[in-house]
Formats: sequence, structure tokens, C-alpha cells
Amino acid sequence: MEYTCVQTIDCKQGAIRAVRFNVDGSYCLTCGSDKKIKLWNPYRNLLLKTYGGHAHEVNDATAACDSSQIASGASDKSVILWEVTTGQPVRRWREHASKVTCVKFNEDSSVVISGSQDNTVMMWDVKSRSHHPIQALKEARDSITSVHVSDHEILTASLDCRIRRYDIRTGNLVTDYVGEPIVDACFTRDCQCILTCSTDECLRLFDKATGELLEEYKGHKSGDFRIECCLDSKDSQIFCGSSDGKIYKWQLVDSSQISTLIHSVGKAVVNSLCSHPTRKHIMSACGNNVKLWTAEEDYGQGD
Repeated sequence: MEYTCVQTIDCKQGAIRAVRFNVDGSYCLTCGSDKKIKLWNPYRNLLLKTYGGHAHEVNDATAACDSSQIASGASDKSVILWEVTTGQPVRRWREHASKVTCVKFNEDSSVVISGSQDNTVMMWDVKSRSHHPIQALKEARDSITSVHVSDHEILTASLDCRIRRYDIRTGNLVTDYVGEPIVDACFTRDCQCILTCSTDECLRLFDKATGELLEEYKGHKSGDFRIECCLDSKDSQIFCGSSDGKIYKWQLVDSSQISTLIHSVGKAVVNSLCSHPTRKHIMSACGNNVKLWTAEEDYGQGD
């Protein structure tokens, strides 16, 4: 079954910078140029709470594993930890020297990991009241564009054409050269491969263990924009945003099979994507709205 749009949410946040499902896919977060984070039930187009405290546009947000806290990073160089129920900030970290581009929790949500245009990745202890990071990774030579976390590895992408994997258990750092500036990278669900999205309008799939290039996916347009990619919950399909208002979709094992979903007609950038952790749902952000897409025939029964 092809993906169809079942919900469009006008977020009223100016330009949406990121849309993210929470850990079980029950809710989603949006953040944008209005300096706020919003928590939604996307299935009912229902705004649940708004979080305000950044001094500039918010570039990324992420929910903790128990959905009790939210972390956000913004162009004001700060990372904020929020209490979901009260809407109040409980920690504010300001050690980055430039805008924060991406944030993630580690597996048990005891640490917040942030990447910045200052070329660094910083790790913050959620329980500590210290204003300083517990660790900083400074190997990148250009802006950090994305951070993703598995059960024991932190994957970072950078405009210096490299992806880096930091092993939390051993402290080992592995660097792979992709050849083009990278705007997004993520693990496959089984953590056996890494998908990258580069400024040359090419997605690449690498074997994590060997670094071997397994496949390339082309067709989308990126221009000068930061475009995100993701995989579905079964590691069977790849999605990527595009600067022509579309979402491009490939079969993982057959890069020649391509189709598109139209988020917006005209010159509009689909800049952020996220996939549901277990179901055939994806969310896309373009301009001031986000859309929920599904490939499930029984959508709506229990949502």
C-alpha cells in the first residue's frame, strides 16, 4: 500500500525546523523559527503543550525514553532540558560557541548529546546541576549536522565529509570518509548499516562493520538546504526530503524503484522527516506545517 496523507497540522510556528516522534510514536514534537517547541497528538491534530524559553529559533528537539522530559537545541547556542508536564525548563546549558543544530538523548535518557556549528559534540548529565558538559568531542573540522544514538554508539555527521562513531562503552572513535559534505546520517533499525545524505544530492548506504558502500539513492533535490532522511520501521524503505516540495522514497534493496509523495506544490523545502518506531507512519515538515502519512489500511482504528 502506498503512503497517503491522513493529517495536516498548521503548527503556527513560522518555519518548522524539525518534527520528531516520541519513543513509542504516540506523540510528536515540532520546533521552529518562533523560538518554541510544541507537543502534539498528531493523529487527532491536537496541540498538547507549548514550551518557550529559547532566545532564537529552535533547530531540534527530542523526547526522553519515558516521555517525561524534552531536550531542545537552538540558534541561541543553548541546550534546554524541559519537564513535559509542567512545561518548565529544568536545565539550561550554554557551553556551545555557535548555534546548536541537533540534540538526542542516550538510550536510557541519562545524557543529552548536542551537536553544533562550532564543530563540537557535547554530552550533558541530566541529573547533574553542572553547567559544563561531561564530555566534548572536538574531532570534526566543520559544522555538526546530525546526531543519532544506538544502544552503545553515538553517530555524528559533519560538513567535513565524515561520519564518526563514538563507542560509549570503550571510548573508541571510528571515522569514515564519505567524500561529500554530509547533512544527515542515521543507523538502520538493526544498526548494521549507516545511511547518509550529502550535499551532492545522493544518499549512500554503508556497511557499518566494513565501511563498504552498499548502495546509492538519487533523485531528490537539496540545493543549499539541510535535508533529512530516514528509514521505515522495517528497514525496507528509505525516505528523503527535497527542495521541490516532495518526499522521495526508495526500496532499500533496489535503488532504481523510486516514487514521490507531494507535501507541497511549488518551491517549498521538505527539510525534516521522522518515521514511527513500529508502524508504517512517517511525518514530514515543510514551511509552517507538518503532515502525517501512513501505509496502513486500518489507520484510524485506535489512533
